[in-house]
Amino acid sequence: MSHSGIKEPNIEYAPKHYICRRAVGPLVLDGRVDKPFWAEAIWTENFVDIEGDLRPLPAKQTRVKMLWDDEYFYFAAELMEDHIWATLTERESVIFYDNDFEIFIDPDGDTHQYYEFEINALNTVWDLMLVKPYRDGGPPVNGWDINGLRTAVHIDGELNRPGADNRKWSIEVAMPWASLRECAPNGRPPVKGEFWRVNFSRVEWRTEVKDGEYRKVLNPDTGNPYPEDNWVWSPMGIVNMHYPELWGYVVFADEEGPESFQLPSDERIKWELRRLYYRERNYFATYGEFSKDVKLLMGDDLWSITPAIETTSRLFQISAPSSDGCSAFYIREDGKLWKE
Repeated sequence: MSHSGIKEPNIEYAPKHYICRRAVGPLVLDGRVDKPFWAEAIWTENFVDIEGDLRPLPAKQTRVKMLWDDEYFYFAAELMEDHIWATLTERESVIFYDNDFEIFIDPDGDTHQYYEFEINALNTVWDLMLVKPYRDGGPPVNGWDINGLRTAVHIDGELNRPGADNRKWSIEVAMPWASLRECAPNGRPPVKGEFWRVNFSRVEWRTEVKDGEYRKVLNPDTGNPYPEDNWVWSPMGIVNMHYPELWGYVVFADEEGPESFQLPSDERIKWELRRLYYRERNYFATYGEFSKDVKLLMGDDLWSITPAIETTSRLFQISAPSSDGCSAFYIREDGKLWKE
């Protein structure tokens, strides 16, 4: 592959985390999130702009709940909205051309082999797997489906009817572990105390009412719609959801805990390796080769790792000891990160 430059996110490393408790009883999906099934699940923080503190807070509230049991990973989302509309009805459409809600899941946190799910207010879905992020060559596997997926949407108002007393739309999603385990560590569902990397995005277009219908607002200079807003749970520091290393930590718990989450030291080490990966790729884009100079890549920033770099004309591998010193983490030119 050709190694293009990669934008380094403008953000401190502080992904959100969520303690995901076990569900009690089965879920009867109707899109409503105010029923007993969800009572013991806490809400996430309200969504923020995808760029985090660089941009104002969203004008409309979005939040999520999660639960799990032996069969499913459950999601509930609430999107406050006075303009509730959707147009796409065919599965695997590019759903974010409508206002939508999106779920991203990387089970093992290596940034490869992860899932994307999108849904609109018509309950039309698009689910796909990414072999690698687009920056590393992708590709998206659109033919991949979450077998056994269950979804429902509830409209608190009226869909596609300007002037209605619209308040919000809400979503319920049940994803079977039987499908999600495909990219999971050891090909299995999570167990208590483990975490998966997860994030959520809400796409919101500027709309107006014309001829009794919702229409995207066009920029008079271009004739095209204004860019959509992207509101997320865990901010990315860049307008790009496909940086899985910045997604939140969802910790799977039961009635015995864990009750809290502290970022493991190894996760900080992995993040520092990721920053060197950005810089090594950008060095190649500028000079046509990878740098062997660790100090050059690290610059004047503060680091906790002592990395080692190996390069060839087209490949690199950067390593650093794990926090216990008994093993090491590695990252390579296509962003794959692993431990040995």
